[in-house]
Amino acid sequence: MQAEIITIGDEILIGQIIDSNSAFISKELNKIGVSVYQITSVQDDRQHILDALEKATHRSSLVLITGGLGPTKDDVTKHTLCEFLEDELVQNQAVLEHIEELFKKYIATPISDLNRKQALVPSKAQVLHNAYGTAPGLWMQKGVTSFVSLPGVPFEMKNLVVDQVLPKVVMEFERPHIIHRTILTHGLGESAIANIIEEWENSLPDFIKLAYLPNLGRVRLRLSAKGTDEKVLKAALDGNIKKLYPLIGDIIYGEESEGPIEQQIGRILTDKGLTLATAESFTGGKISQYITKVPGASAYFKGGVVSYATETKIQVLGVPKELVETHSVVSKEVAVAMAQNAKNILDSDFAIATTGNAGPSKGDSDADIGTVFIAISTPEDTFAEKFVMGNHRERIVQKSVNKAFELLLREILKF
Repeated sequence: MQAEIITIGDEILIGQIIDSNSAFISKELNKIGVSVYQITSVQDDRQHILDALEKATHRSSLVLITGGLGPTKDDVTKHTLCEFLEDELVQNQAVLEHIEELFKKYIATPISDLNRKQALVPSKAQVLHNAYGTAPGLWMQKGVTSFVSLPGVPFEMKNLVVDQVLPKVVMEFERPHIIHRTILTHGLGESAIANIIEEWENSLPDFIKLAYLPNLGRVRLRLSAKGTDEKVLKAALDGNIKKLYPLIGDIIYGEESEGPIEQQIGRILTDKGLTLATAESFTGGKISQYITKVPGASAYFKGGVVSYATETKIQVLGVPKELVETHSVVSKEVAVAMAQNAKNILDSDFAIATTGNAGPSKGDSDADIGTVFIAISTPEDTFAEKFVMGNHRERIVQKSVNKAFELLLREILKF
């Protein structure tokens, strides 16, 4: 079985909004064994929608449509669906009563005839109750293909998918099992990893597919198994992943199901009763931002200093002015002093410090753009490493954040 997603709305095609709906739907369908074959975005245009619907009938058993269900003239989805399905719009009393109740309880402006038109639905459609909005979901059939029309508002769509669409798909379609395991690696690029694991990859059974997902110094290795026997799939994945560790175990820091690296670091620090502080320059607080996204970070994160300016490093962090003058603000020595002083000032067990030149100009240092130093201070030692992260500002920052967490994880595992 395979599905297709059609998103309707000019706002997607001109880049005014990001199509997060398709990502959510794809992920939820995959959990229940439904593969998404294609995602298509079309304008609020009758012919464009008709063409997309017609093509989808020849490819997929299930077509999910989002958007274009509003009450205004530019939203033409319902009318076009009626044309495609040779149907007509009729008033649904239950939907009308729901709309009137929503306006009565939650909406200050008076209800209009335009709002009441939301209760018009294709006569052959099964109505899916939208508890949070005026546009109902619609489940329709043409031949062997099921069409599900959903509102484009994300929180309305998500509620309908989880509460009504997925249970109905489970009841009406036979589906295989699809299981994913994603291994997280750092420090090697995808081509280098591919060379090391080539023989292992070639020996994978046909029902297991490997995908490389690189991202700025990190590569995720996603293994996807598809078949009818869930136990066989899980056993095969376990066995093949076990064979992978002797090959690249030194660059594996966990699985995606365990959460991102900053979440894993948080668990380890909490379990060991250890604490962390940060002193950031060119990363601008981004390391601290990642840390504090993790629920419960207050148990181990003491705080951070964004010492972006050289004088802040000197006045707030206490980096000796002579050190900066002798070695430059972008140097191993300054990075070490930043980490040590942050740890002392905030009374933590570990500290991360970053100093570097992310561009576009060189600022207070003559270091080449892309030159960064990352320091880690532990209960026993402080060290800094130099990296050259390219010449693109955003990539330099993100690669440095990733590398800082990798260095920290390596150290906290020693204690």
